[in-house]
Amino acid sequence: MGARPGTYDSPQFRDGFFHNRLPMTVVEPGSTGSMAAEWARRGDVGRPRGEVPLVTPDLPRRATDLAATWLGHATVLLEIGGHWVLTDPVWSSRVSPSATVGPRRSHPVPMSLDDLPPLSAVLISHDHYDHLDTATIDALVRLQDAPIVVPLGISAHLRRWGVPENRIVELDWGQSHRVGDLTLTCTEARHFSGRGFVRNTTLWSSWVAAAGDRRVFFGGDTGYTDAFAGIGQDHGPFDLTVLPIGAYDQRWRDVHMDPAEAVQCHLDVQGPAGAEGSEGSEATDGPGGVLLPIHWATFDLAFHRWAAPADWLREEAAERGVAVAQPRPGERFEVDGELPVIDWWSAVAR
Repeated sequence: MGARPGTYDSPQFRDGFFHNRLPMTVVEPGSTGSMAAEWARRGDVGRPRGEVPLVTPDLPRRATDLAATWLGHATVLLEIGGHWVLTDPVWSSRVSPSATVGPRRSHPVPMSLDDLPPLSAVLISHDHYDHLDTATIDALVRLQDAPIVVPLGISAHLRRWGVPENRIVELDWGQSHRVGDLTLTCTEARHFSGRGFVRNTTLWSSWVAAAGDRRVFFGGDTGYTDAFAGIGQDHGPFDLTVLPIGAYDQRWRDVHMDPAEAVQCHLDVQGPAGAEGSEGSEATDGPGGVLLPIHWATFDLAFHRWAAPADWLREEAAERGVAVAQPRPGERFEVDGELPVIDWWSAVAR
């Protein structure tokens, strides 16, 4: 983009900061101390009791028409129209500015960065440490040739880390970038940004990936917003939605969806067909598309039980007739094939 660093010609940018379209309730000043005390009392409720079962990804030599491999948290290796697309790649053991303090992994990444196939693009939703990881970006620059496609402002991070200019694509909501016949569109999300103590000097986003007649919606990290219905009108319906279900709490519901809201988001982005099929229909007769839940199981970032997001999603999706894939980390599935639906997390939680 041609804007000076820190200044952006964007409807989302004013007074030196990016803003959500909808108002956002923030945690009240003075509540940080009480939350820290609550965090200390909660113990390990947000971590698994047993070992998380991993699957070494069984990848084809070439990307297929539509498949996904969840690698943990928001990191997903997508196959769409013969392209490999990697979302929010994080391979570090902690999501923190420190290597010794901060949320640590509940399970290893099920494959090494060296084993990734040749990517067409890397998508970044925002600059929080659990979605934008310096060490992983460094490795991807060394190992891959793909562009790193980011929302406004994040290019400043990448340049500071030595990412070549020709590898950076920076977009505002509503803008698109093409890689061959793959179109990547930056779309609205309801969240915030920041590394360290500085907030909202970079934009946050969801993403649409489209190739041929295949469409994937990647929610990144977001609270529920009526913008999803507009995304469905403009870009849907989607064969696959990749949506966050974890780290929810009443105190930050504006910026993190819970599983029920993720199901509603899935229905919204299907467009009118999703809305028509959303009321208690059977999965076989319900709205189209498959929902892949992310943003749970890997890092302990909230106060709910470790397995609670998976249990809640399963109930909500069944009630509303939404097809859900709930793979183990590393377990690849084809969207048009048999979906992974076995409950593997309950035994781990016990």
